[in-house]
Amino acid sequence: MLRKKASLSLFGLFGFVLIFSTCATSTNTTGGITSGLRSKTIKTAEPSWVRDPYTKYDRQTNVAAVGSANSREMAEKSALSNLVAIFGQNIQIDEKASSSYREAVKNGVTAKWSENTAVDTAITTSAGMDSLIGAEILDRWDDGRNFYAMAVLNKPKAAQLYSEMVKSNQAMIEKLIDIPPEEKNTINGFARYHFAATVADMTITYVNLLSVIGGAIPAFKRGDDYRLEAADINKAIPVGLSVDNDKAGRIQGAFAKALSDLGFTSGGSNPPYLLDVYINATPAVIANNTYKFTRIELKADLKDTKTGIVLLPYDFNGREGHTSQEEADNRAYAYAEQKINDEYSSLLKSYLSALLPK
Repeated sequence: MLRKKASLSLFGLFGFVLIFSTCATSTNTTGGITSGLRSKTIKTAEPSWVRDPYTKYDRQTNVAAVGSANSREMAEKSALSNLVAIFGQNIQIDEKASSSYREAVKNGVTAKWSENTAVDTAITTSAGMDSLIGAEILDRWDDGRNFYAMAVLNKPKAAQLYSEMVKSNQAMIEKLIDIPPEEKNTINGFARYHFAATVADMTITYVNLLSVIGGAIPAFKRGDDYRLEAADINKAIPVGLSVDNDKAGRIQGAFAKALSDLGFTSGGSNPPYLLDVYINATPAVIANNTYKFTRIELKADLKDTKTGIVLLPYDFNGREGHTSQEEADNRAYAYAEQKINDEYSSLLKSYLSALLPK
């Protein structure tokens, strides 16, 4: 009797396992994916939007694009890229302006000058317009080998958002150029107008997008308007020039030319900025060489005279030789003069271009 009960129990256990196993491998066609211990993919037919996104989304109220790749992530990026491409060059921005804006975002500058933090956050995500604010990935599909995604921009929502972005940028610009007269003709005044031009450049891309989707365009000014004002400020900034241990004014002349090339006025009494230059030229002896050599070292610091802070350091050294020490000296100074002519103007221009308003 015990053996018979045991057999029935084992038989019942086997039946239970068999039923459980059968349930676990049953196919759930909802969503195309089975559930349970083992899954099985049920392929669905290619949706119509893969070939034409407007079979699903109305062309009058949406802009849509499809992208494909060998991964879901890349397919989504492709879709967004194709969506941007629909607008063509109208929403592209100069890479320098884009980089300057991103740097300002990184340093918290835009947050300081913006009155609309929500819009400002949205703007920062699209600096350079390599993506579109408001665009969404609304559909995905794969055939087991390739992945497809569809990016959609709703026109009415985008029109409202981009109009707010234009207004936010214009408000930021107004704050940037609201400078007391005594502070306007300073390097920070220049930086504020220069960055206002960058913000205006960003604004043009939003205005252009609005024109493509048929949105209302708020009043705006172009970046060049602010660049002209920045150039006028630049010309009104006096920079003192002090050169220690010069030779026939060659080094002073080279630096004065570099300042002049960028519009600065060099000299004046009690200037707000000073280019302080120190030169050290000494004989250099090289073993087993009959030539005479001069080693020249130059250090030039652009300083804020009120704070004493060095705004732009610049230094180099070199060595020149000749049969006489006097001619070696001349050649060393000629080398320094040429190096300043070749480098300093570009260095100062790059410094000014990268300045962010304080």
